[in-house]
Amino acid sequence: MASPPRLGLGRGLAALIPEEAAESGPTGQPADSLQRIPVDRVRPNPHQPRRRFDPAQLAELADSIREHGVIMPIVVRRDREGFVLVAGERRLRASRLAGLPTIPAVVRGSDLASDTQLVLALLENLQRADLDPLEAAEGYQRLVQEFGLRQEDVAKKVGKDRATVANSLRLLNLPPVGREALIAGKISAGHARALLPLGEEPERFAQALAIVLERELNVRGTEALVRQLRQPPSATPRPDKGLERLGRELARAVGVKVRITVRQGGGGRVLLDYHDAAELNGLVRRLRGEG
Repeated sequence: MASPPRLGLGRGLAALIPEEAAESGPTGQPADSLQRIPVDRVRPNPHQPRRRFDPAQLAELADSIREHGVIMPIVVRRDREGFVLVAGERRLRASRLAGLPTIPAVVRGSDLASDTQLVLALLENLQRADLDPLEAAEGYQRLVQEFGLRQEDVAKKVGKDRATVANSLRLLNLPPVGREALIAGKISAGHARALLPLGEEPERFAQALAIVLERELNVRGTEALVRQLRQPPSATPRPDKGLERLGRELARAVGVKVRITVRQGGGGRVLLDYHDAAELNGLVRRLRGEG
């Protein structure tokens, strides 16, 4: 029998569907095989990294499934109670909405490790751009915390470089207002990372976020804004008593308000304020010694 055509899965996901049917297991079914299984016998993946599912998108997918069926099979793991989902939760949910009694599935053996289940679920979502940046970061964090993997190990498993994983994990330090903006798509992950230096100051973070949204700043503009906000306030110079006294004496002599400013190096300016033409003419006469 000819092998079934391979499906267009990205790197890593090809491992979900075997190149050839495996040898039959004790039940008579191949250990890894493509089958149609009852929808109501599939339980959710406990390691699913995706937390948020858009109802409108699910309804749209359900309409497509009613018309065309499920084109890409889900992946499940067999256990004593039926099947546990490994990858394909959107398709499973949409199939339930569409009222399908069965769904095509690649059935894996019951010995699939927990960390492998999480990695495969991460891969499916990441390669289809289904995860928002925080969901991806939370998935990486679970691999680190629950399975003791280093960032380098996580990067290797999901086909990313270590810097990408590290930058993703940094997003978990965002304050709530930043998380909400990122999930809603108001800012990108790049904007969020640029704002992170203000993360421990919620008020300044919210202030910066409002400016970014109002001015529609790009990532570089956001970085510049954060640098500006983080600069220490300049010290208010102490008034020079001698200059103040000299200014008052000049004001009495010329009859108008006088301001004296000093520049570094010893120079400065003397500013004479007048209110109207008559006061200006009087000032000129006094400066000429005519009044």
